[in-house]
Parts: sequence; structure tokens; C-alpha cells
Amino acid sequence: MQIKVGCEFRYETTWPTPAVMQVQPHQVAEQRIIHEAWQLTPPLALHSYSDLYGNTCQRLVIPPGNQVLSYDATIEVSGSADEVAPDAVQLPVEALPDDVLLYTLPSRFCLSDVLSDMAWQLFGTVEPGWARVQAICDWVHSNIRFQYGSSNSLTTAADVCAQGVGVCRDLAHLAVTFCRALNIPARYVFGYLPDIGVTPPDDPMDFCAWMEVYLAGRWWTFDPRNNQPRVGRVLIGRGRDALDVAMVTTYGSPRLAQMTVWADEAPLAPHSHHPVEPVEVQTQIMKGDYQQG
Repeated sequence: MQIKVGCEFRYETTWPTPAVMQVQPHQVAEQRIIHEAWQLTPPLALHSYSDLYGNTCQRLVIPPGNQVLSYDATIEVSGSADEVAPDAVQLPVEALPDDVLLYTLPSRFCLSDVLSDMAWQLFGTVEPGWARVQAICDWVHSNIRFQYGSSNSLTTAADVCAQGVGVCRDLAHLAVTFCRALNIPARYVFGYLPDIGVTPPDDPMDFCAWMEVYLAGRWWTFDPRNNQPRVGRVLIGRGRDALDVAMVTTYGSPRLAQMTVWADEAPLAPHSHHPVEPVEVQTQIMKGDYQQG
């Protein structure tokens, strides 16, 4: 299956602003970039690098004035829904690979030490392994109401748990936090998610956040926001939490006038590009001001 993905950011800037963009699909075996192109108006120089987690990033300097940053790509994916393996077991901590241990620890937004008691009270009696992780996703999906604009760049998983509302970034953070509190390695993931095999929502297309959990010696996809296997996911970035995978990091405060995101099975359907209000953008500004639906 081929998926057409991309995004466009329109900025208004008063002075030159260094920035890092992370919107290109991850270089993993499960997906292959067939074609990709940047369109920058006016033209800008880009410098590509891979971060600590293997995510593809682009450095640039946004000049004063109006700037349009557009990325478009065609990606080949399996066409199968997310794998489900009810028999996947949870490994004891002493059996985890060295590079997986990082994802058992608290991070900036995933305060697993703060929510440890709650996690054990809610899920401690559930059979370890796939059933326990699914129980976490079921609880987050049922108890945290999805609402755009309900959180901000400082909102942690503990805040979301107390408020009972958030965007997909927040639901992923909370599920990751509960997993880590139970010694289940979990990492935050974001990317493009087309509406294949499901009823398209009324809201405009946006980036999507989910998580990957380490069971039975490998990573598995879980999505507490949608809480069902989906087709056509295109991975962009992985990290400890959203701090590691902000779509745009700006060292200054340019005004984001509009963001547009698209993700559709190729060929791209007409009128599938919908503007998204700037408040919903997962973007990092100086102190980490980012949001994601």
C-alpha cells in the first residue's frame, strides 16, 4: 500500500529564527520512502541529521517575513493492520536489553514515579503481558476525554490523569506512564495516520501520537487514542516522550499562521488537505511550547 503524506507550515517572522523540523518518515524497514520533496517559499537551505533516536531532522533558519515550509512524500507500507499478539509476555527487568532500559524510567512528561501507586492499584491484578498493556489502553481510552486545546506545552501525564481530558499526545503520555510504572518498557511515537477502514472524524487531519511497548523481545504498536488496530501508519519519530519528537523546534517565537496535514492512501483524494488552527501544532518554542492532536 502507498500512502501520500505531508504537511505545510506558514510562519510570520520578525527576525531570523533558527529552527529544527521533524516531519519526515523514519528510516525503518517497515516503511519505504518512494518519493519526497520539500517546497520552501522563499527558498531556504536545509541541513539534515539523525538525532539520538534515529529520527530524521532538518535544521534551517527562518528569515524575517512570510515563510511557507511544505513537505510531501509517498510512502510504501505493508497495508496490514497493527499486529495483535495476546500471548506476548512481559519480560522481567533483568532480561531486558540494555538499550530498552531507558524506556522503563520516568521522563519529562511521563511521570511514572508519581503515578506508580495508581498504576498498581488499577492494573496490578491484570495478567502481565499483552493483557495488562491492553487494559491500560482501555482505561485511558475510556477515562480521558479527547478534546482539542485542552492541554498545553507543560501538561504532564499526571495533569492529564487528574483533569480527565487531553489530546492524543496526552493519552499516549498517560499510557506510556502507566506501562513504565509497571516495569513495562514503553516509548512515545508520532506520525501520520490516514483514515483507512474507519469513519473519518469531523476534525481536520492532524498528526497522531501513539506508543510502542516492548513485549516478548520486540516492540508492538498500541494506540490509546483510537484503541483499535489501524492500517497505514507512517512513523515519523520515537522518543521518551513528546519532548524528544517535537515537529518544529524554534529558537525564537515566530507566529504560526496555519498548519495543514495530509495522510491518504495514494492516489491522493481531492480536497483532502484541511487547515488546522495553530494552537493544535506540536511545536517547541524556546521552553518547549508544543501540542499535538
